[in-house]
Amino acid sequence: MNEVTKSIERVQAKIVIMAEDVTPPEILFHIPLICEEKGIPYAYMSTKKELGNTARINVSASAISIEKVGSGNESALNDLIKKLEEIKK
Repeated sequence: MNEVTKSIERVQAKIVIMAEDVTPPEILFHIPLICEEKGIPYAYMSTKKELGNTARINVSASAISIEKVGSGNESALNDLIKKLEEIKK
C-alpha cells in the first residue's frame, strides 16, 4: 500500500486499481482522495486475488498502480482511462 501511495503522490501512476474486498476498507480510504487531488484515474476490481492475478504478481494485492506500459500497450491504457472517465460522468 505504501508503494501505491508514493506512486500517486509523486504523480508517477498513470492509473490505480484497488480491490473491493479489502478488510478493513479503511485501509484504502485515502487512495481515491489522493488520486482525485493529483488527477490520477482509479478503478476497482472484485477481489484481491483477481487483482494480483491480473497484475501477474501471483499474490493477492489490495491495490496496484501502473506507472509504465510496454510500447504496444500505451493506446490500450489510454482507451481504458477514457472509458473510466466516461463512466464517472
